[in-house]
Amino acid sequence: KALGKGSGGASLVAVRPSTGAVLSAANNEDTDGQPVATAGQVQPGSTFKVVSALALLRAGLTPSSRVDCPRTIKVGGRTYENYDDYPSAHLGRIDLRTAFAQSCNTAFISLRGKLGPDDLASAAASLGVGTDYDVGFPAYFGSVPKGGNGNARAEAIFGQGKDQVSPMAMALVAASVADGRTVLPTLIADQRPEAKGTPLSKAEAASLRQLMRGVVTQGSGRRLAGLDGPDVIAKTGTAEYGGKTPPKTHAWMIAAQGDLAVAVYVEDGESGSGTAGPLLEAFLRGAR
Repeated sequence: KALGKGSGGASLVAVRPSTGAVLSAANNEDTDGQPVATAGQVQPGSTFKVVSALALLRAGLTPSSRVDCPRTIKVGGRTYENYDDYPSAHLGRIDLRTAFAQSCNTAFISLRGKLGPDDLASAAASLGVGTDYDVGFPAYFGSVPKGGNGNARAEAIFGQGKDQVSPMAMALVAASVADGRTVLPTLIADQRPEAKGTPLSKAEAASLRQLMRGVVTQGSGRRLAGLDGPDVIAKTGTAEYGGKTPPKTHAWMIAAQGDLAVAVYVEDGESGSGTAGPLLEAFLRGAR
């Protein structure tokens, strides 16, 4: 029902953080029968900043660390910028909490030098992404590049470039943050994978929940603030793809509320908050 409220190809995966149980893996008719929800391979956009934030926490930053969020930033001759209506009040010297809530691309790009060549991939593995597991059904856990030149590292840190995920993988990210451990999917009774990534510490999980809660209270996920039940944590994302000018965009939103984690992906959407957000909100309201 939630996906029926949108147009174009859309997919949704819901996972129970406490067990990893896949509660729903849905694709609407516009996905042409493809298992996009569990096995799609697309760029995650700014939802990947949850992974990047974990890597930065492990590099010594905290939610209150001061970071630079310029209007644009140049790397290797290429200029990167924030989304078109990024609030000017949150440019300049801000804390990581605000940079995450407002989804400042340039702030994350400017922090790429704090990470080693394997740090993003390692953080992703801790959140269930980028490491293959045999789960007994068509599943893509994602791919996160290691190393690369300046542009490759700049693009990877905000979910573009060669970052690849499925909606299921991003539901696992939200579930892992919510439960404070690497959550992997269970659907087939005899298939229970064991996590291979570095376990999340209690402090790391608490900081990530704080950052994702800020998206709901002061950022692009404010539409979820009024939902009944436990506090919602979330992250939106928009990923450019293709060769058109302006480029087409994928729209994303991930969230967790209580013992429920959800990822919504729309193949062609204007923004995570404006396109995927209403679908995710409809699902959470219907699931209560």
